[in-house]
Amino acid sequence: LPVGVGAGASTAALVALARAAGIAEDRLPSLCLAVEGATDPLMLPHPDRVIWASRLAQSKGALGAPPRADIIGGYFGEPIRTDAADSGFADIADLLPAWESAVAQGDLPQVARLARISADRTTALRGPLDDPSTILAQRLGALGYARAHTGSARAFIFAPGTAPDDAEQLLADHGLTGAMRFTTGGDA
Repeated sequence: LPVGVGAGASTAALVALARAAGIAEDRLPSLCLAVEGATDPLMLPHPDRVIWASRLAQSKGALGAPPRADIIGGYFGEPIRTDAADSGFADIADLLPAWESAVAQGDLPQVARLARISADRTTALRGPLDDPSTILAQRLGALGYARAHTGSARAFIFAPGTAPDDAEQLLADHGLTGAMRFTTGGDA
């Protein structure tokens, strides 16, 4: 993955180096924070199950596993490197109770809707004004979408097996690059 797209590539590189050097797992968050001033929870066994304070390298709470979903994603615009001094993030605290309930019920459409609300708040705060995520989600038939808080990554959320075959072309038609598919969530 390219650096600066909001996918945790720089944290992944630091974690790989630290693990190769035999650094204890419990030291990884603080070491990444010392080097970059921000972290991604991907060093954890289940990064999708924590409320992560990236500028503190701390878990602020545990969550259940989100339901299994197929993701088609890409990058909109140039990479945006993380600025450790940047703390201007959209407040999503009000979404957490609904997220916890949707996850507990395995309600993927609700999880995807909440991800879209969070993404829209980030876009309203950070831009860009021409972000095509809403239009793309509609054209793709996605349940919702997510975006990196500080990068150019976008992800469109589908029930398993329902993503259209031509999704990568639609992303390219709307200016996204680096299209990829993967499955996430569930108890894996």
